[in-house]
Amino acid sequence: MITQGLSRSKVILATAGTMLALLLAALDQTIVGTAIPRIVADLNGLDRLAWVTTAYLVTSTTMTPIAGKLGDLFGRKPFLLVGMIGFVTASALCGLSQDMTQLIVFRGIQGIFGGVLFATVFTVIGDLFPPEQRGRTAGLFGGVFGLSSILGPTAGGFITDHWSWRWVFEVNIPVGIVAVLVVAAGLPYVRSKASWRDIDFWGAATLAAGVVPLLIALTITRDHAWTSPEVSGLLALAAVMIAAFIFIESRVEHPIVPLQLFKNSTFTVSMVVGFLTAFGMFGSILFTPLVFQGVLGISATNSGALITPMMFGLLGASTVTGFVMRRIKYYRFLGTIGVAVMIVGMWLLSQITPTTPEWRVVADLIVVGIGLGVTFPLYLTAVQVALPRHFMGVASSQIQFWRNLGGTVGSAILGAVLANRLPGNLTAQVTALHLPPQLSNSLPKGGSANSILDPTLLAKLPPAFVHAIRVALSDTLHDIYLFAGLVLIVALVSTVFLKEVPLSDAPAAGAGAGEAVPVDEEEREEAVATA
Repeated sequence: MITQGLSRSKVILATAGTMLALLLAALDQTIVGTAIPRIVADLNGLDRLAWVTTAYLVTSTTMTPIAGKLGDLFGRKPFLLVGMIGFVTASALCGLSQDMTQLIVFRGIQGIFGGVLFATVFTVIGDLFPPEQRGRTAGLFGGVFGLSSILGPTAGGFITDHWSWRWVFEVNIPVGIVAVLVVAAGLPYVRSKASWRDIDFWGAATLAAGVVPLLIALTITRDHAWTSPEVSGLLALAAVMIAAFIFIESRVEHPIVPLQLFKNSTFTVSMVVGFLTAFGMFGSILFTPLVFQGVLGISATNSGALITPMMFGLLGASTVTGFVMRRIKYYRFLGTIGVAVMIVGMWLLSQITPTTPEWRVVADLIVVGIGLGVTFPLYLTAVQVALPRHFMGVASSQIQFWRNLGGTVGSAILGAVLANRLPGNLTAQVTALHLPPQLSNSLPKGGSANSILDPTLLAKLPPAFVHAIRVALSDTLHDIYLFAGLVLIVALVSTVFLKEVPLSDAPAAGAGAGEAVPVDEEEREEAVATA
């Protein structure tokens, strides 16, 4: 452990700096969304709007596993500092963008450094703390992630309204400067014997060549059919390159993703659960605004505020789980309970109708947030203690990678469910009204969620027609939440196959009160072998 012999104040300083780095990267994911309409109006790039988000998603997700491996080879501190400096520089460039093309390019660059940060910050937990303290710290880091989801949309809206959308990016500069200074002063650097010859360049190249077209294919399913040449072609390319990646990884000395890790049940189960629970997370976050605005008829501003309690549930459950898990022998059942709570939350959300009170929806979201919050520190800590220390960066970054991938796949599939079911439900509800043909023809064409939420259009329709639209949307969301719940049932079954590795180690003789306790690596690896 890098903290052996460090004072308590140094450990606290290093932890604070790492939390600031996480806040920097996580806040950017939520703060930009509220500024998008103003950006489009200023830069005249409506046709390329989606790429502002897609560019960041693709590059950050692709970079995460690569940065995790490089951190294992060369140490965490250089990558954390480079990640923050690069992220802040790219943020400044985003704020200076003069057209949509520049913004998309700079967002892609920002995503590269964002991937470095996400791969590194959670790994530092394993470097700074012994196993018995990692769950608690991971819970606090999960709280920071949840806090960014709460502050981001509100801060983005305030900054955009009172200053300029450019300051949504520039606000990262002061936060980043403070984070760089704190990490530089507090986080120790461990010298490595690795050299550039140990880098798996072919593995990194084929991984990027497989993940990039996969993510692009999934994100363009919003306006392209799954069978379209664009989507099918990108998926075919991704399959070929991922196959090449697996072939290379099985033959190199220092692979980006060591395939033997998947033989460890704790690692594999954690990846599967992280991937599948992302369905539930994105199902809630992505489609709940449709519940508030489309089904209940609440304004966009108020609907954003009503989603906030979900993040409080996530933050609280994440923090509590981190404190509790080291006191429970069979801590895998915490994950089982968490996923079960998410399933209950999904079922409750599926029961929402146009007459459901707002507080009920908020309560349902809190339930989902609590269940999701339990899984954040649990599986990160389990993976870190279940593998030898030299896999710390790979293991931690894989958690983030599979969650991001699961969220992207889930968004695409659930979006396809919405697009396929909504037109039929709209037609059925309007037909049941037995309206005159000329009035029925005023139904929004295409049956897209965006078209039926147009306030100007809805104001021109009779109340019975508007109610039929809201019922059709609630019926469609019913199917979406049930589908996400079915996916979570697979995650629920997976949780019971997790094998616990002890989270507590005996303090080393002579360890002072202000010193970190080293871990007996031989004992840890023996426990891993039995897992």
